[in-house]
Amino acid sequence: MRIAIAQNNYIVGDIQYNLELIKKSLTQAENEQVDVLVLSELALCSYPPEDLLLRTDLYLLIEKALQDLCLFNSSVALIVGHPEREDTQIYNSASFIANGKIVTTYRKQLLPNYSVFDEKRYFTPGTQDCVIPYKGVNLGLVICEDLWFPEPTASCKAAGADIVLSPNASPYYFGKGHRREEEVGARAKENNIPVLYVNQIGGQDELLFDGASIAYDANGEAIFTANEFEEDFVVFEFDNDANKITTDRHDSVQLHDEAEIWQALVLGTRDYILKNGMKGALLGLSGGIDSAVTLAVAVDALGAENVNAVMMPFKYTASMSIEDATAEAEALGIEFDIISIEPMYEAFIGQLSEKFAGTEPNVTEQNIQARTRGALLMALSNKFGRIVLTTGNKSEVAVGYCTLYGDMCGGFNPIKDVPKTMVYKLAKYRNTISQVIPERVITRAPSAELAPDQKDEDNLPPYEVLDPILEAYVEGDKSIAEIVALGFDEAVVRRVIWLVDVNEHKRRQSAPGVRISSRAFGRDRRYPITSGYGRQFK
Repeated sequence: MRIAIAQNNYIVGDIQYNLELIKKSLTQAENEQVDVLVLSELALCSYPPEDLLLRTDLYLLIEKALQDLCLFNSSVALIVGHPEREDTQIYNSASFIANGKIVTTYRKQLLPNYSVFDEKRYFTPGTQDCVIPYKGVNLGLVICEDLWFPEPTASCKAAGADIVLSPNASPYYFGKGHRREEEVGARAKENNIPVLYVNQIGGQDELLFDGASIAYDANGEAIFTANEFEEDFVVFEFDNDANKITTDRHDSVQLHDEAEIWQALVLGTRDYILKNGMKGALLGLSGGIDSAVTLAVAVDALGAENVNAVMMPFKYTASMSIEDATAEAEALGIEFDIISIEPMYEAFIGQLSEKFAGTEPNVTEQNIQARTRGALLMALSNKFGRIVLTTGNKSEVAVGYCTLYGDMCGGFNPIKDVPKTMVYKLAKYRNTISQVIPERVITRAPSAELAPDQKDEDNLPPYEVLDPILEAYVEGDKSIAEIVALGFDEAVVRRVIWLVDVNEHKRRQSAPGVRISSRAFGRDRRYPITSGYGRQFK
């Protein structure tokens, strides 16, 4: 039997667009004389549809699309994921379509309800295993989470399955591929059965799906991994008598370390902007490392012609910052402007002078600088229809080292989940492709340049200390005692944790960004804004 997998980049809620992608894959499968084509989880509406699942009209569109697929003149049998409604229940389902009709529909049994998943909010679990006899082969069908636990696959095997086919929508984080290999490979080995694992690709708000669909032989060994961060179509030969699966494909795009994270940021940024119908991107280029990396990601995602940047100097801005920002813009070939914020800042201060009389300058005046820049960027965004990209890294976002309605102003943040120490690594990696970030941007001490001779370390621990503390607290949920036991000063740990907790209100108002860690701020770390918890650490 010839079985193909289609790793497509769907759009959540755009049933017609997704339907056309599926038809295109069916045509390709027919041209390659495929017997069965397997798509990813909820392919017709894409994943995750969230509260779209509560709309009754969604199911009218799904039903129409399924009828269209039945009528589509194809000799290829299809496994297509879709939401299914029966009375008041909703199921995460996959239908097997062959010879112009839906032969059977399987309902996902295990519903994830942790991290970024909240399937129990919407779906009712299925209760029946699914083994489909087709052309002399018994096809076992499980969906995503079903494959992460032993029972569903074992039940398929016990019911006579010769091979397990698994539609998935498995969100990316750095290192996720190894977790998939461990779990899915174990299911194949436990049951002495080949497994085809089909993932979707593409950005969906904060989430990113990396593809990397995998075929496992009956020994639990991966025989082929599809492209990462790209659409892909792969044909496999399954020999039922020999219990063996093979493919003629031997090449695929597999990335590692900073290259993997870079492509994740590029794809997530591109899809957020293009899927939302925006014309391009705009950002403030400061001469610092964060905006330099964000600019390079944007250009790689959209092309230089669709990105422009603005340098907004003030009297505290070092000349080297202007020089480096100019060099970055020239190296990447983007439209670049320099607009001083001093006249606007002075107008603000002039209007506030009577009210501020008798007070000493403090962080207020620094924040006015940042908010002036934010207002300028939003004006350009409104006028020219380009989304503003914010440039705050995960370390800054975590401890609130950012200004609401200032440098936090914007619609999307490519590096929101990237710690500062990783920002430096990404800059060095991007320079191995082409030299676009000046060396002194990487080597100089980081500064917001909102006050004379200001350095980040005036307010924060060194990032080499801060980042591992944040990883332990934010991603690992470790206590003060556990973090101190790792070798960190207790006073520093207490202050960092207090800063994280009291700045939840800022993060709640921040732009979405690409998730690359196992615990990003946003949909998989949900803390109350109004809380006394952090006060005990002050």
